[in-house]
Amino acid sequence: MTETVIKVAITGARGKMGSEAVRMVTSTPHFQLVAAIDTKNEGKTLADLEGMPNVEVPIYVDLHKAFSEQEVDVLIDLTNPKFGRKHMEIAFEHGVRPVVGTTGFTEDDIKELSQIAEERSLGAIIAPNFAIGAILMMKFSQMAARYMPDVEIIEMHHDRKLDAPSGTAVKTAQMISQVREPKQQGNPDEKEELMGAKGAEFQGMRIHSVRLPGLVAHQEVLFGGVGQTLTIRHDSIDRTSFMPGIKLAVETVMKLDLLVYGLENIIE
Repeated sequence: MTETVIKVAITGARGKMGSEAVRMVTSTPHFQLVAAIDTKNEGKTLADLEGMPNVEVPIYVDLHKAFSEQEVDVLIDLTNPKFGRKHMEIAFEHGVRPVVGTTGFTEDDIKELSQIAEERSLGAIIAPNFAIGAILMMKFSQMAARYMPDVEIIEMHHDRKLDAPSGTAVKTAQMISQVREPKQQGNPDEKEELMGAKGAEFQGMRIHSVRLPGLVAHQEVLFGGVGQTLTIRHDSIDRTSFMPGIKLAVETVMKLDLLVYGLENIIE
């Protein structure tokens, strides 16, 4: 049985994540890359750009124009928080299903975008992290928090990342909070000698952000109990680690008519 071809456009195609997504889409038999959206290179094709696959896929600066001139099923957006919501709204306007790896969405953003998706009966997926291992790390952490509610999160990323804490760390804390009663951790009389030393607080949990060159995306969830500790860690050592999750999201979003926030909601 022949699989239906899914026509894909990618924003941020020249970026580190975007260029990996280009390679993934162009090497997947039932995907067809029909447009790349860039901040420059209007009128060129990906084949004209150094380091890109030799494919005659047109490059657009204007997302509206790309959707008007090309038949697109799914938009993969791998830009930044500044543009993520705007690109989703444009995709909805043109009947295109967005798969978004941009973090920084607020609860209000998710609520409002969910409403648009439902009104238009269009699937959408926003994933703070597309690495399958990272999703399992979050699920395992939620499981552990039922029994070990004292927990801290340390997330470590490259020094070009724009948001802190990471969307993955926030999502992990949110998932843990579903099974953990809010509680203050540590000595109640403890004094923070340097402001911020204990990290950000989320319902009594602490989240610490590290930004250094050489890192890609890493997270540890540390649990403490009587006479024991438990550490659950995930490391993305290369951006190819995100591609299986993006592929799964593109295939799944075609079957949805609502917005899903978090890849853990589509993994059994």
